[in-house]
Amino acid sequence: RNPGRFNLQRQEAIIGNARASDYYVAAVYREKASGARSDRPELLRMIEDLQPGEVVIAEKIDRISRLPLLEAERLVDAIKAKGARLAVPGIVDLSELAEASSGVAKVVLQGVQDMLLRVALQIARDDFEDRRERQRQGIDLAK
Repeated sequence: RNPGRFNLQRQEAIIGNARASDYYVAAVYREKASGARSDRPELLRMIEDLQPGEVVIAEKIDRISRLPLLEAERLVDAIKAKGARLAVPGIVDLSELAEASSGVAKVVLQGVQDMLLRVALQIARDDFEDRRERQRQGIDLAK
């Protein structure tokens, strides 16, 4: 098995789904650094390149960040500050519904969207820490 081939197939499927949903794919950024780092060159380049109204599509939330929650939120805020939004398959996206709403409904929908994203970011961090701890335990057992 060639894991790289499967990753490429998943990326191509995501790009195909985006195009099928009438999105224009402006660029594809392939990061090699860990999501637990904030100084990832491709991520920083992507944020720099963002234009208002664009959508960042990530395969999974941990492809965007495995950082502690506050740092992950700063990263998402940097995307939002460019006038863009984040879309991750598997995370409910209420942004269009929120934009079409007003008053209390808009505030509630935006709040729920932010909460879902925060929960997903925290789960990604917790998973990273759990894996790191199990790896450390495995290394200790092997000594």
